[in-house]
Amino acid sequence: MYQGKTILGFIPARAGSKGVPGKNLRPLVGKPLIVHTIETARASGVFDCLLVSTDGDEIARVAREAGAEVPFMRPAKLATDTSRGIDVLAHAMAWCEESGRLYDWVMVLQPTSPLRNVDDILGACRLMLERNARAVVSVCEVDHHPWWCNTLPEDLNMENFIRPDVLGLNRQELPVFYRLNGAIYLGEWEFLKKGSSFYGPGTYAYIMPQERSVDIDREMDFVLADVLMRDMK
Repeated sequence: MYQGKTILGFIPARAGSKGVPGKNLRPLVGKPLIVHTIETARASGVFDCLLVSTDGDEIARVAREAGAEVPFMRPAKLATDTSRGIDVLAHAMAWCEESGRLYDWVMVLQPTSPLRNVDDILGACRLMLERNARAVVSVCEVDHHPWWCNTLPEDLNMENFIRPDVLGLNRQELPVFYRLNGAIYLGEWEFLKKGSSFYGPGTYAYIMPQERSVDIDREMDFVLADVLMRDMK
């Protein structure tokens, strides 16, 4: 519980992965990837329940040993490459309500963001109250400015690749852009039940530093997360 608000911590962990096979169980600094998120969530002390949704028996076993609940196995139709995260969350929320477990907020913590820390979880909760928000989503500053990016034609011609008014500008002269980093999605229970996303007029950004914003989707991300995590110890 945080400031009188009951909170469900929700960790989605599918067994299959094309980018990095078996990534949720892959060791990172001596622990399965998912365990880092479970331990950080438990250390925050804000969750009334920490629930893992998975279709993998081994993920379920490791999650339970680390202190999370795995009260059901995710249906196969919600464990495909095209399954939407919001549908996976809706399934878990429906299970909670059917089981008589009611919460004020729910925070989605993807195991692929192992560098998020306790301060980030608490910071998102604090922002939720300070702004009287319906939802809070974590972001970080972009690595490469979008004004220096574009699509390319088949012949690779770069005419008008960069807008004329952007040519010659230094990085410091460009506006700051942010991207979703996948680490934290926090929302009011009733807000999420009524809609189909975390986004709306009452949604606010929780800004995280780039070094805690690694989202593991490729082998290179695992290498980077390992280096950063060892450096932070």
